[in-house]
Amino acid sequence: MRLPPIGADRVRDLVRRLPGLRVLVIGDVMLDRFLVGTVSRISPEAPVPVVRFRHEYSRLGGAANVAANLAALGGQVSIVGVTGRDEAGRRLRARLEAAGLPLSGLVEDPDRPTTEKVRIVTERNQQVARVDYENDADIGDAVETQVLDRVRALGSTANALLVSDYLKGAVTRAVMSGVVGLRKTDVPLLVDPKIPHLDRYRGATLVTPNTLEAEAATHRRIASDEDARVVSAELRTRIGCDAVLITRGEQGMWLSSDDAEGGIPAAAREVSDVTGAGDTVVATLALALAAGATLSEAALLANHAAGIVVARFGTATVSADELLAQF
Repeated sequence: MRLPPIGADRVRDLVRRLPGLRVLVIGDVMLDRFLVGTVSRISPEAPVPVVRFRHEYSRLGGAANVAANLAALGGQVSIVGVTGRDEAGRRLRARLEAAGLPLSGLVEDPDRPTTEKVRIVTERNQQVARVDYENDADIGDAVETQVLDRVRALGSTANALLVSDYLKGAVTRAVMSGVVGLRKTDVPLLVDPKIPHLDRYRGATLVTPNTLEAEAATHRRIASDEDARVVSAELRTRIGCDAVLITRGEQGMWLSSDDAEGGIPAAAREVSDVTGAGDTVVATLALALAAGATLSEAALLANHAAGIVVARFGTATVSADELLAQF
């Protein structure tokens, strides 16, 4: 069973509504840093490649990448998250500013590092190794209070609420409860989830697990559309949310809701790197729903947006014009 297609005229109408829509992103902000070099030999000390450093660059990751995707599509974005008082935190704030994103929602915690993923890659974009700097324990009470204050202040006028949970400590039970409390009938709440926190997402409009997450949550294998249908229905009941969208990689997506249910074929023509594709999906969904799209329409738009970013290396964003061009 496939979801019905969306016409180009309807896409143009929805995309025209995106600029200026207010979205609050809450979650685990990260910095993705890439050390790029060449490999010509194996180390005599251990059977590992020796990378001769050439240059490095940084990109936004986690909830920060979600915010960047929203901004690229024309959204007016606020972001609430936690950074450390360190060099990675300063780099992250600089990248957010460069993307035109406000810093007022960020809380600085001197007792934890900024979440940073350092990837060592070749000039041909082959990843050699990754080093993670993080503290995945829940934030402390004092920092949590500051996060909740910012959520309430910035979320009261939002057209959509989006939680990007990477299990790095920002999405505590109290924070998630505070976000759910802001949800109104015409303000969708979307969650990009992690399985250990499933019971925190009750009351969400839409939850977007990938295949591995959905399988882990239900202890069921997803090998067919029928499997996806059964698993998504079980997840809706377990979580207590209105809808579930399972992202299935090359198998596309599966949407389950009271109003629409069905599969969406993958839109990608070329896959270079799936890093951050889920961020693009949930960002596109949030803005589309805020613009008045149905769940089915929003899922189809998000599928095409994901098809664009997976052809690029590392985390990436999609513009409204690029999305329109897909139709």
